[in-house]
Amino acid sequence: MSNAQLYRRHRFPPDVIAHAVWLYFRFPLSLRMVEDLLAERGIVVSHQTVRAWAEKFGQAFANSIRPQSAGKFGDKWHLDEVVVATGGRKHWLWRAVDQEGFVLDVLVQSRRNKRAAHRLMRKLLKRQGHPPRVMITDKLRSYTAAKRQIMPGVEHRSHRGLNNRFENSHRPTRQRERIMKGFNSPAHLQRFVSIHDPIANLFHLPRHEMTSADFRDCRAAAMRMWWEIAELKAA
Repeated sequence: MSNAQLYRRHRFPPDVIAHAVWLYFRFPLSLRMVEDLLAERGIVVSHQTVRAWAEKFGQAFANSIRPQSAGKFGDKWHLDEVVVATGGRKHWLWRAVDQEGFVLDVLVQSRRNKRAAHRLMRKLLKRQGHPPRVMITDKLRSYTAAKRQIMPGVEHRSHRGLNNRFENSHRPTRQRERIMKGFNSPAHLQRFVSIHDPIANLFHLPRHEMTSADFRDCRAAAMRMWWEIAELKAA
């Protein structure tokens, strides 16, 4: 099903839906904040409707972004995991990013052991299609044991201080966790990050490496791509 077909039988125009989804995943906003921003523009819609749009259209847009990102990530993988409380229980959010901060993949798991690390690495290899040149992790021994089985020839650097790139990638999730007052379940967390991170990749620009003019051009290109992914004319 194309994205254009997804808009069928929806009362609001596609550009309103795409803009609401962009607001929700691009910025650390709650559903009610998006509702208020739309209301300021004369668009009366409930936060429950924004939630339904975010889940339905956000997933479709994220699925369209992933193939366009294939082969564009770096060859240095940073892997790490953080604890997240979901439904009153602790789970582990495993995430991999490259040297530029682009998110490669995410996986919510109930354990922090060799099996969990192995699952993440298998998922990464399947999606990326090739192993990294270098893998960087913290001191968790599960990474070493899993890498020995699945990627024995890859250089592995294990040092807490080397993984600062990864720590920064957690900030958007932590911000949203505070705004949402936690995630309802592991499935809720997995669904959110699986949509959020591809969209964040699209608008992730290394501003410190660009001139102001180059940054504006890249930002405009990212917005044009967003409207193309939403199958609407570029604004």
